[in-house]
Amino acid sequence: MSFSAQVKAELCRASLQRACCARAEAYGALLYANSFSDREVRVITGSPDFAQRLPKLFRRAFGFGFDSVTASRGGKRILAITDAAKIAAIFAAYGYDAASTLAHHINLSVLEEECCRAAFVRGAFLAGGSITDPEKRYHLELVTDHRSVAGETLSILLEMGFSPKDTVRAGHYLLYFKQSEAIEDLFTTLGAPNAAMGIMAAKVEKDMRNAVNRRVNCDSANADKIVSAAQAQLDRLREIERGPGLDALPPELAGLALLRIANPEASLADLAALSDPPLSKSTVAHRMRRLMSYRPEE
Repeated sequence: MSFSAQVKAELCRASLQRACCARAEAYGALLYANSFSDREVRVITGSPDFAQRLPKLFRRAFGFGFDSVTASRGGKRILAITDAAKIAAIFAAYGYDAASTLAHHINLSVLEEECCRAAFVRGAFLAGGSITDPEKRYHLELVTDHRSVAGETLSILLEMGFSPKDTVRAGHYLLYFKQSEAIEDLFTTLGAPNAAMGIMAAKVEKDMRNAVNRRVNCDSANADKIVSAAQAQLDRLREIERGPGLDALPPELAGLALLRIANPEASLADLAALSDPPLSKSTVAHRMRRLMSYRPEE
């Protein structure tokens, strides 16, 4: 089950006791559904939980259910109402006249209570919303065919304390969030605290994984630098061996040269600890610089 499906399943467990909230949730679902006209109400959903909730929601909100419930070839459920009297009753519940409505607008008087505004957005998400897997990225969107509805939903979300972005894609109007904290707060408000916790957990895991990767990359880079520096030092020692010889080196440099040859992959800190007596890393670094620039006249 996708994360989006898990969220919708949790949202569908919200109570339907309050009739005002049931009408508000149905309102959101209708305005973000596939069709809401004076001829037909049609909701197509791939969420089995939402498909089971919708008939209960409509009976609570309007006193009747759908005229037909069928399955598409892709496994989605299609719930439809074509009865003219039912459609007229739905339009009337929101202050519309089915015969004269040309473009949908949100009747804010239906959403005066805070709980009803949350229910409206819940219905909008169930019908026209989706969220990506938070382990990959953070992106929640609501999609509707109604331009005015998108703008008015934006105003409702702003009133609720949320600040989504808006755009148009292929003739559809979108509101979207890309901040994990905003999505967490929205799901908590809509009645999906477990989904909010899931996003938090995914974020923590992602941050830990990124921290480990940075540490591994840093350690790898440091190891590469150590190997590269050690190789350059060994190359210089071979030059000295072919020239004046290691015996020509001052005693402190000769000792370090032999230590490096015996420990070709050791860091300067390791060479400092292996020295007898042990030396500081800065002392070994200073002597190594002298060794790399050594000339017989020293």
